[in-house]
Amino acid sequence: MTTRIDRAFAAAKAANRPAFVTYLMGGDPDLATSQAILNALPQAGADVIELGLPFSDPMADGVVIQMAGQRALKAGQTLLGVLGMVEEFRRKDENTPIVLMGYYNPIYSFGVDKFLATAKEAGVDGLIIVDLPAEEDNELCIPALKAGINFIRLTTPTTDDKRLPVVLENTSGFVYYVSMTGITGAAIKSRSAVGEAVSRIKTHTDLPVAVGFGIKTAEDAAEIGKHADGIVVGTVLVDAVAKTLVDGKATDKTVSAVRELVADIAAGVKRARA
Repeated sequence: MTTRIDRAFAAAKAANRPAFVTYLMGGDPDLATSQAILNALPQAGADVIELGLPFSDPMADGVVIQMAGQRALKAGQTLLGVLGMVEEFRRKDENTPIVLMGYYNPIYSFGVDKFLATAKEAGVDGLIIVDLPAEEDNELCIPALKAGINFIRLTTPTTDDKRLPVVLENTSGFVYYVSMTGITGAAIKSRSAVGEAVSRIKTHTDLPVAVGFGIKTAEDAAEIGKHADGIVVGTVLVDAVAKTLVDGKATDKTVSAVRELVADIAAGVKRARA
């Protein structure tokens, strides 16, 4: 079955460019503003949207995304609230894929079967759960695939050729290559090394490979996009939200700041193979 994620990457490939994957923390800084940002992303140039599940102990995230999660939790956001955002988004957009990204604890607490059923009904296309290794596929990955939801796995510079087949075995949708060791928000040290890593991963899979962590500008997107099937941008967008807040509250600049930044980076994505 062809999914929304499949169609998004195929359309980008047909346009001779990488797909543009954007990240937003669900509920940051409040539900209404976060929903408005989510709704604006496709028109600004996003091909796929990662929607963060706020969690109190986000071990893979840098300070910017940690703080966004804290703002969302303080504003009352919940797992069910994030699923509600997807449901609301689907009232106007049936085409743009949405991938939930986060940690297993909130899903486990909610109940795996209940979560998958609710997520599927809301219109969720995929999951990235950063603290569930391949050895734990029976926990969520296999049930998600059976429910018709892609399970997208992270690979890193330390994922060698021996480990890759294990990681990729039940991966679907696309492969998310983390361009560095460490947390979100750091800078890419070697663009050529990223290209080499993408080429190596593609010898193990036919899935698209999207590169994330450290892509902050249109220039970054254009350079990394020469080699990758997709570009993932998160921290700089979340930071754009934070910089518009006054006393932690949204302003009339919050939504437009993210929309304009996404449009700028989208232009870089389009230049990647020009």
